[in-house]
Amino acid sequence: MPTAAALAPTAEVIRLLHTADWHLGATLQGWSREAEHRAALAQLVAIAKDRAVDAIIVAGDVFDSLNPSADAQRLLYDTLRDLRAACPHARIALVAGNHDPAARLEAPRALFEMADVVSIGAFARRDGAFDARAHLSPIRDATGRVGAHLLALPYPRAADLPVACEGADGAVREAYREAVESARREIGMAPLIVTGHLHVAGGLESEGSERRIFVGGEHAVAPDVFSADVAYVALGHLHRPQSVGRDTIRYSGSLIPMSKTEIDYAHGVSIVDIDDSGTVAVEHAPFSRAVRHLRAPAKGALSIAELEPALQTLDLDDSAPMESWPFVHLAIKVDGPAVGVKAEVDAICEKFALRVVSMTVERPQSLAPPAAAALRLVERRPADLFREAFEQTHGVAPTDGHFDCFERLLQEA
Repeated sequence: MPTAAALAPTAEVIRLLHTADWHLGATLQGWSREAEHRAALAQLVAIAKDRAVDAIIVAGDVFDSLNPSADAQRLLYDTLRDLRAACPHARIALVAGNHDPAARLEAPRALFEMADVVSIGAFARRDGAFDARAHLSPIRDATGRVGAHLLALPYPRAADLPVACEGADGAVREAYREAVESARREIGMAPLIVTGHLHVAGGLESEGSERRIFVGGEHAVAPDVFSADVAYVALGHLHRPQSVGRDTIRYSGSLIPMSKTEIDYAHGVSIVDIDDSGTVAVEHAPFSRAVRHLRAPAKGALSIAELEPALQTLDLDDSAPMESWPFVHLAIKVDGPAVGVKAEVDAICEKFALRVVSMTVERPQSLAPPAAAALRLVERRPADLFREAFEQTHGVAPTDGHFDCFERLLQEA
C-alpha cells in the first residue's frame, strides 16, 4: 500500500485520522496515567491540525471502564473541544468499544451534535431492520465536497447481532453485511469507511492488556466479514498498530502502552488518504512518550546485589515531578526462598525517581529427579510432603526453622 503522501497530487483526496483504544481513566498498579494521556492527546490534536484531516475516527474503548471517572470524562470533552478548534470542518466520530459505557457515550448526543460530533454506542434498528441513517454520515473536505461516507459501527454486543445465525462469526458477518448493504442503498458506490471494535483473526494480541472479546462463545472473526467494496476499515481493540487480512483493514493501536508487552510498540495514529476512485494510502504517525516504560534488565534477570547498580544507569531525574517518573518492570533472580525479596526490592527502589509496576521472580532451573514409583498419600510422612513442596516452590531445602513452624501448624491442625 502506498503511503499517505503517494497519491496523485491531482486526485481529490479525503484524509482521515484513525485512532482507537484511548482507555481514558486507566491506571497502572494504582498509578494514574492522566499525564501520559494528556501528552498523547495533545500530539494527536497537533497531528490532526498539521495534516489538515477531514475526519477523526475513534474506533472504540474511549474509556477504560464502564464507569469512567469525572476526570476521564473531562479529558474526553477537553480533547473534543481542542479537535474541533484545530479542525473546524472535520467529521469527528466516536464509537463504543467493549470497555465503554455505550449508553453514556450516546447520552450527550444533543450536545455532541452542536459540536458536529458523532457518538455511537449501539446498533440502531427501525422496524426490525438496521437503520443506516443513524450510523451513516458524510465526510467533506475543506471546500465542502463530500469525498467519502462513514459507517460508524460500535462493538457488536450480543443484543446487536441477528439471532438466526450459526455462531458468532456468522452473526457478525450478517450484521456487517446488512449494515453495508443498507449504507449502499443510501450512498451508492461512493467510497465507504467502516468502523469496528472487535478481534479480527490474524491480528497480534498484547498479553495482559486486551480483554478477550467473546461474542457467542467465539473469540475472533475472519477478516472477510468486511466486504471487499469497503474502502477502509478502522478497527479498535488490539493495541499494536497493524493491518490484518488486507492492507485496508487496520488497527491504529492504542495511545500509550497498557502493559509491559507493549513497551516496544510505536504507539500513534493512522493517517489515511482516500481518493475519489477509492484508492487508499496509509501512513502511521508515531507519538513521542511523555513517560518512559522500562524493563530492568532489558533481558534476563538481576540479583538483589545487581539491582541498585543497574538502576543507577537509567538516567533518572530526581527533580522531575512524580507523574513523569518512568514506569519500571523488574525481573529479579533468586537462589533461595523468595520470602522478603519484595521488601528488599522496595527498599532499594525507594532511593530512585521511578515507579515499579511489576516484578517477576526467576529461579535457576534444576533437573527433575527420576520419577519414583507412585505412593499412596497414606504412605507418605507429612514432613516429607512439606519438604518436597518447599523445594519445588523455592528451589532449596527448608531449614530447621521452617520444619519447626510446619510441626507447630501440624499440631494445631
